[in-house]
Amino acid sequence: MDFDHYTDCTVQLAVDLANSGTSDDGPRNNGEPEQDGLETVGELCTLLREHEVSHPGKIGRREVDDVRALRSKLRAVWQAATAEEAANLVNALLAQSQALPQLTDHDGDAWHLHFLPPGAPLAMRLQAEAGMALAGVLRADGFVRLRTCASDTCSDVFVDASRNRSRRYCDPDTCANRINVAAHRARQRAD
Repeated sequence: MDFDHYTDCTVQLAVDLANSGTSDDGPRNNGEPEQDGLETVGELCTLLREHEVSHPGKIGRREVDDVRALRSKLRAVWQAATAEEAANLVNALLAQSQALPQLTDHDGDAWHLHFLPPGAPLAMRLQAEAGMALAGVLRADGFVRLRTCASDTCSDVFVDASRNRSRRYCDPDTCANRINVAAHRARQRAD
């Protein structure tokens, strides 16, 4: 499952925002002490740069607080019990953000959609973009693509982009490997 580069970045931004805070639904980050990954202006600027968010505007404490508030709305989409509930949550994200899609080719980039004008508040822009990205995932590939890590020591969310919709862990190199090593050791002890 591949989107265009712009959408891939936005889907990953939604995932990373949803995973950047503390969780009320169990352990996260492989059982390590939870740390909020979005406490400072510098951390928000790094996140925006890593996800190629264009023209974020002036970033201050208010923008950090507003983006932090967005995280639980995004995480709720993954926690939905049904596709209909997830769709309703995505529709609410879009309505609250007042998304108004417009084509743009700024900075020499190929034509792509922006969902709010560059001067709109950052959190609203991110909400609109994440909402549209999640709507695209739900529309094209279904609710089954929105997953929570199957590890007992992690509750991070991810979008399963595997061909056969079989990915179970947020990070195959960490969570999946940890589970496989534990299973191997258990089999060795049993023998």
